[in-house]
Amino acid sequence: MNGAGKITASHRARNALVYVRQSTSGQLRRHTESTARQYGLAGQARALGWPESAIVVVDADLGVSGRYGSVRAGFADLVSRVCLGEVGAILGLEVSRLARSSAEFTRLLELARLTGTLLIDTDGVYDIGDVNDRMLLGLKGTMSEAELHLLAGRLHGAKLAAAQRGDLRFPLPIGYVLDSDGQYLIDPDEEIRAAVADVFTCFAQAGSAYRVVGEFTDRKFPLRAYGGAWAGQVRWGRLSHARVCDILANPCYAGTYVYGRSYQEYKVTPDGGVRSARRYRPREQWPLVIHDHHEGYIGWQQFLANEAKLQANRTRKGGRPAREGHALLQGIIVCGGCGIRMAPSYRDQRYSSYQCAEARREAKVTARCRTIATSVVDDAVSELVLATINPGQIKLALKAADEVARRHTRSHRAAELAAERAQYEADRAERAFMQVEPENRLVARTLEKRWETKLAALVEAEAALATARDARPELPERSSLLALAGDLPALWASPDIEYRDRKRLLRTLIADVTIIPTSEKDVVTIGVRWQTGATDQITVGRPGPGRTPAEALEFIAARSATTRDAALAAQLNAAGLTTGRGRPFDAAAVHRARNAAGLRAPWSASACHDGEITIAELSAKLGITRSAVYDWIKAGKLEAHQTPAGRWHIIWDQAVEARCRDMIAASVRLGRRHRSAHSACDGEITAPDLGARLGVNTTVVLDWVHAGKLAAHQTAAGRWHVVWDEAVEARCRDMIASSVRLAPKERGGAGACDGELSIRQLTIRLGIGRGTVLAWIHAGKLAAHQTAVGYWRIPFDESVEARCREWIAASPRLARRQRTQQTSEGGAV
Repeated sequence: MNGAGKITASHRARNALVYVRQSTSGQLRRHTESTARQYGLAGQARALGWPESAIVVVDADLGVSGRYGSVRAGFADLVSRVCLGEVGAILGLEVSRLARSSAEFTRLLELARLTGTLLIDTDGVYDIGDVNDRMLLGLKGTMSEAELHLLAGRLHGAKLAAAQRGDLRFPLPIGYVLDSDGQYLIDPDEEIRAAVADVFTCFAQAGSAYRVVGEFTDRKFPLRAYGGAWAGQVRWGRLSHARVCDILANPCYAGTYVYGRSYQEYKVTPDGGVRSARRYRPREQWPLVIHDHHEGYIGWQQFLANEAKLQANRTRKGGRPAREGHALLQGIIVCGGCGIRMAPSYRDQRYSSYQCAEARREAKVTARCRTIATSVVDDAVSELVLATINPGQIKLALKAADEVARRHTRSHRAAELAAERAQYEADRAERAFMQVEPENRLVARTLEKRWETKLAALVEAEAALATARDARPELPERSSLLALAGDLPALWASPDIEYRDRKRLLRTLIADVTIIPTSEKDVVTIGVRWQTGATDQITVGRPGPGRTPAEALEFIAARSATTRDAALAAQLNAAGLTTGRGRPFDAAAVHRARNAAGLRAPWSASACHDGEITIAELSAKLGITRSAVYDWIKAGKLEAHQTPAGRWHIIWDQAVEARCRDMIAASVRLGRRHRSAHSACDGEITAPDLGARLGVNTTVVLDWVHAGKLAAHQTAAGRWHVVWDEAVEARCRDMIASSVRLAPKERGGAGACDGELSIRQLTIRLGIGRGTVLAWIHAGKLAAHQTAVGYWRIPFDESVEARCREWIAASPRLARRQRTQQTSEGGAV
């Protein structure tokens, strides 16, 4: 070998490191000869005079690129060994195996020069201290790095040329397959096609990715696996929000071929390493776009609309999707004072307001910013929209009905396809089981279990299909919907229309709404900018304080003692009186006015009519808890209505009572509670009855039970039943007589026996806290015993007292506490 004479005894006295590396795991699988040649360098080290024990193979970087050495554990280990002077020579197949970065390779050469380490490759031995060898290795390192860039540039050029023809292949999204000619085709599987198409349909109707996820709650979605044991196969699972966003943002579904949507961004970590992250370019910066490359699920314009809708829904960018709150202008109302979007604030279900919440957080609130009730702005804008729209040109009711029908059709079709797929898999498992020889039980058992699993999945799919078939909604007649569409204000105010749908309609027509600052406090000026660019300005009155007028309060006070809320509301409206906000009275408004003025409603207003019963009366009558009655009402098992005061009145007769008792008997918990609610069995007595019999508190009885002195059990209702006879009674009275606290002659005291102190007496004597004494007892420092009723008694004499005071003196905290108490007793402040 060239330069073998450069190897000296000092080099052979140190280790020879054989560095082995392949750039990718694919090279490890395919280029096995290169890996074998690198491992063979250990034999070359032996031939050059290194003993077997001094040859170290560093192969921790197999499958790791040599571009960035700081992320390679093997290279880092090699550099650290060189710095420690443990290495006499580094053997590599070629210089490029060590590093593809000139900076890292030059740093390694400098460290090798300082420590006298040789570099050996297939061309010869290099001494870094020799300037000629150093220059030659530097040239090799530069060529190695340049080679990497040349290869990358050549590959990138080939990829770009193929991409310009639309022939560069990427992993296809679910819903597409490649034919034999490499062309994109929509997946022939009907179930997969329907699932992907339904994602776009649901998003077009719902306008939110989370709503699409909600539509697929009871429905699985396909996913093609790339790599691993399931490579190439389609798996069915839960549809996540991230997958919905990926599908909607993928231009492939619009029939468009795109190259360069993403790129790798490299960052240097604090420890000197390099990390890469994938970043996505904006659509305007895509380097290559080919429209109509293949058949799409949607058109390009629909893709752009979906992209804009997703962008508007991103809360981090200031957008807000239409939500379920009753503030109709949420996300599109702007404060004219600070220029920042206003946010709805909900106090309760009845009152909400628009506020400059973001401006307040950013300290940008101005004197012209205002908080205004949502009802003021929403009502004015809604009236403007309804007056602008021609009811004869929009058939919202028909559109809603058609949407409900289409939604049911999609879910029913998905259930049919799932049942068809389950039937196919069950038939396939059956055929596999029938083809196996009966004697081959090792295989037959496995195939039998697989067949049973597929049959169970088939049963579930058929049940889901039956459920989807039965869930067909009952739609009103088309003639009634046409009549409703003719009255757009009635349709807008219908309780069947969700606030979310109202908001989406407003956003379709209106770009934004601005609260224009004015000097007048009693009016609000609202600017409306339509999507067409046109503008309108409306001025509405701002309601004053929501206080009930004095005339209305006098009217209520005069009739409060005899008239119920509903009747009183009708009388107030007939008299032309309104609430503090100018609205007609209802029973709830009268009830609030009574409470605010301290006027009690007549008992008749809350009393039950004939054939009704309250929850408390029903609970007492049946011997069950009120919560059980509430559960029956919520489950619809009892017919009841709620009064304006909030009380529940239950329709009651003999048939209802019989049905309730049947439900109690059928319930294990309620039946057991009902049987044991008030009485104990023979030979038993309840804890309260026992306390009354013995003249002690119920707590004393429970202490005896927990201490194991009385045999007892707890019922399902939580009551304690004590086993009772004359012997138990005699034992209880003996315990009372032997107890200082419970004995009749000493009922008023709680003293201890001679030679014993209670915890309270000991704390007063020593000037310490109760917790300290208990800690000493639990730690075993103080001997103590517990009485029958749970009081601690401590044997006490002079030696115990001396030991306690030693513990106090040894504790800085306790000694300081004792000195403080003594000083306070002496009159210090």
